[in-house]
Amino acid sequence: MPEQTNQIKIKFFTNDEDESLHVSDSPLFVPVSLKRFGLSEVVNHLLEKDNDTPIPFDFLIDGVLLRGSLEEYLTKHGLSNEAFLSLEYQRAILPPSFLASFNNDDWISSLDAINLQSQAVTSSNLSITQAKILSGSYDGIVRTYNMSGKVEKQYVGHNAPIRAVKWISPTRIVSAGNDRQVRLWKTSHEEIEDEDEDEPEEGKTLAILEGHKAAVVDLSVEYSTNRILTASYDQSIGFWSTNYKEMQSIQPFEYDSNVISSSSKKRRKMALQDASIRRRSPLSLLEGHTQPVEAVIFDANDATVGYSVSQDHTIRTWDLVTSRCVDTRTTGYSLLSLLQLPKQNLLVTGSSARHINLHDPRTTTEQTSTKLVGHTNFVVALSASPNNEHMFASASHDGTVKVWDVRSEKSLYTITRQDGSKGKIFDVCWDGQIGIISGGEDKKIQINKGSDISK
Repeated sequence: MPEQTNQIKIKFFTNDEDESLHVSDSPLFVPVSLKRFGLSEVVNHLLEKDNDTPIPFDFLIDGVLLRGSLEEYLTKHGLSNEAFLSLEYQRAILPPSFLASFNNDDWISSLDAINLQSQAVTSSNLSITQAKILSGSYDGIVRTYNMSGKVEKQYVGHNAPIRAVKWISPTRIVSAGNDRQVRLWKTSHEEIEDEDEDEPEEGKTLAILEGHKAAVVDLSVEYSTNRILTASYDQSIGFWSTNYKEMQSIQPFEYDSNVISSSSKKRRKMALQDASIRRRSPLSLLEGHTQPVEAVIFDANDATVGYSVSQDHTIRTWDLVTSRCVDTRTTGYSLLSLLQLPKQNLLVTGSSARHINLHDPRTTTEQTSTKLVGHTNFVVALSASPNNEHMFASASHDGTVKVWDVRSEKSLYTITRQDGSKGKIFDVCWDGQIGIISGGEDKKIQINKGSDISK
């Protein structure tokens, strides 16, 4: 029977909690040429949903997403048609469609979002009435947007491009920039309903955190311990409190009155305005990197542990109690972004070599477990899916955001700019309510969302 040689014995199973999606695990023969769509048709037929709207499914074999035909899988793994495959099926991830785009006055360097389920809300005693987006821009201004695209508040104080912004709580934010400063800001908690007010309300600087000697390019907030980590081009990592009262007071930086350029006049004015603002020094500075530090995060399960990546090609693990580096992993390229997927025990790094690597911090070997290839320029930002422990998004200077599943070496989807522009993307933030938020050289905050992109 020639057909038999072109068929393979399989069985289907699922871990979906919805009992109505379970089929018999009896073996059956299917053509080896089948891909996801064909296999999806088979499962829908077994579910007797032929007359209903078919449910799209993804398929996994031994925990790896099937990205081609069964025949291609057999060839790749050196298997014959005599093999017996167990296929796990789950609802497919739908492509993220364009939802909205908000205009900004300058390049957007950094993004964060807040909603009712955000840690910034749940760890405080405060609530919010709607989701908001926080942005940092190269014009030195931090802004909050509502979901209509209106700028609700502006935070003016930095005198150089902003590089990182984070919500601390519904009434507190933190920002950092090329002016070497980290700023704690206060924002009113109440929603201001004033139809005649066209100008956005301005936020107030609570404290200026000083200690870095070069640009501060990344921030991480630990909500349970009220701590902040900062990554700086001075090769150090700053460790701070979200409460300025916990840090030592320092004298303001002395302004050089001999400089008379127009830009410095603006800075002199801002320096005078800042003279009355409280200054605070870091709880500690962590030193060990030999090149600019690009990204820093707290460990999701242990607030006393931090991770950092640098242009010196290393991932470092820090004991924040003793301020000591306890582990160093060396790669062959500059590392530009960092993310933890705690349930997968993985650290994800984006590099100047255009690829993404998955590292298991528990192993003693420096070999990376997986390399994800797809971007064509620097991978400068990473953001985890809020609902799927296997998924994350990456932003690149190639002008795209890609959605990944760690169970596949290929990206699931590529998000391009709605207007077709190819400018660099500087940051991405995946929010559970808003969607995938990205910004960059096109001066636009773009939002993409699928109906079940992350479930």
